[in-house]
Amino acid sequence: MRPTDIQPIGQELAVKWDDGTETFVALETLRRYCPCAACMGEHDIFGNLYKAPERPYGPRAFEIAQIRPVGGYAIQPTWGDGHQTGLYTWDWIQRVAAAREDGAHAG
Repeated sequence: MRPTDIQPIGQELAVKWDDGTETFVALETLRRYCPCAACMGEHDIFGNLYKAPERPYGPRAFEIAQIRPVGGYAIQPTWGDGHQTGLYTWDWIQRVAAAREDGAHAG
């Protein structure tokens, strides 16, 4: 599925898909599960995970300042605190939304 509209509404990201369904994901959830290497870490060829030290989120960390499309497969939000390295693919957004509904971790 591909989105036909994406926009932050209140404290959620609203995505309308080309099949007519809609997905709503809390902005805080999107930020906490940011898929970038700085947030989620990065594995080397031996499977070791390297991750930056945890940093506290500031008051603007869960606000989206801008959303930039990346090709035909993802968005790259700029968060209110300036963080902007995560690429949120369509599949990843759907998995995070489904995991939050199920109470599971999207990882």
